[in-house]
Amino acid sequence: MRIRNLEDTLGTPIVRRGNRFQGLTTEGDAILARARRIIGEVRGLEEEVRAARGDIAGDLTIGTVPTASAFAADIASWLRQEHPGIRTRIETATALAVLQGMDDGRFDAGLTYAEGVSEDLYELRPLYAEQYVLLATVAMLSKEDDQITWAAAAKLPLILLEQDMQNRRILDQVFRDVGAVPEIVSETNGFMTAVVMALAGTGATVLPKVLANALGPLDGARLLPLIEPDVEKTVALVTARGDKNIPVVEAIKQTVAKEVP
Repeated sequence: MRIRNLEDTLGTPIVRRGNRFQGLTTEGDAILARARRIIGEVRGLEEEVRAARGDIAGDLTIGTVPTASAFAADIASWLRQEHPGIRTRIETATALAVLQGMDDGRFDAGLTYAEGVSEDLYELRPLYAEQYVLLATVAMLSKEDDQITWAAAAKLPLILLEQDMQNRRILDQVFRDVGAVPEIVSETNGFMTAVVMALAGTGATVLPKVLANALGPLDGARLLPLIEPDVEKTVALVTARGDKNIPVVEAIKQTVAKEVP
């Protein structure tokens, strides 16, 4: 009834209807985007009042590409130490979805690849250079190897992220550059599945070094740096340029600046 009343007031349908909900109309999408901005402004006002009392508190949602999820967890821990009143929520998404989520107000900050992000729209703070390692069982690797080339890795059965994910596009480009056609036996939208399958011996997987370091000891498996070429991609903290007055957003920027000089 409230939606019907809003449609009557505006003189336009905002919901596409059938036997069930079919989504929003073009006008409905515009109204939703504006409503999210209004809610964000109200939230920012509430947080500014609390901050004026010296109490930085509230919810902070971080959208992160899967490769940076371990680093996002580190940021949440740093924030907890600095500002116990801030409650963080971490959501993994594709690089495109991270930026879309920031545009529509779902995410307050993002962790994504710096490449291709418009600095006219977003503030970027580089966090680290993403490097890559191969995870495979001991039985799948030569005992003498302490590193492996991308061309050699392509000959192993591989478990990689799905093709619409930025990490996968990066790896596909590297394989093309070295003239290799990888043997892909499985695709997934999350690294945990890839790690579990690799440890079971289903295949090998390529992980960002920062994520591999967070795994700890791996019985029966090895991590080998990937070489020829040495590949690095910058991962950055991304915030919208219009969010300078939101205390929780300022808090994450200041905390990251302190922890990652």
